Amino acid sequence: MTYRVCFVCTGNICRSPMAESVFRARVEEAGLDGLVEVDSAGTGGWHEGDGADPRTVTVLEDNGYGSEHTARQFRSAWFARLDLVIALDSGHLKALRRLAPTEEDARKVRLLRSYDPGAGDDLDVPDPYYGGVDGFEECLEMVEAASTGLLAAVSEHVEGRAA
Repeated sequence: MTYRVCFVCTGNICRSPMAESVFRARVEEAGLDGLVEVDSAGTGGWHEGDGADPRTVTVLEDNGYGSEHTARQFRSAWFARLDLVIALDSGHLKALRRLAPTEEDARKVRLLRSYDPGAGDDLDVPDPYYGGVDGFEECLEMVEAASTGLLAAVSEHVEGRAA
């Protein structure tokens, strides 16, 4: 049975496609690509149908990640098929939990940086959209740091399902 993870930011052109790409690479490296499905979306639909921000694409490609992406808006109905919904900041966390049809669905929503033991108290991945490429590089560092812990947690669930 496939374990499904969806990363969510505001417009699905910067942070969440970056997290999707990095985590997909981690899943493939771990040999779990047939068992874990990785996706992303935005809390809003302003950019639906657009590709990722060019700065996201540049930073991903410069670091060896794939960058193919089409933006879309997260839908409440998706909770039924998702196992884990990863918010990139506390605003997304609140919006997604409000959107959740049930308490069980609301418990599926987690902050990405909560999987990074070195993150400290600030678990938000800052929105790099209004800044320069350095903000996108910082975003990538945060995503990569949290992806290790997230992969460990997801691997545990996948192994538990296989047992």
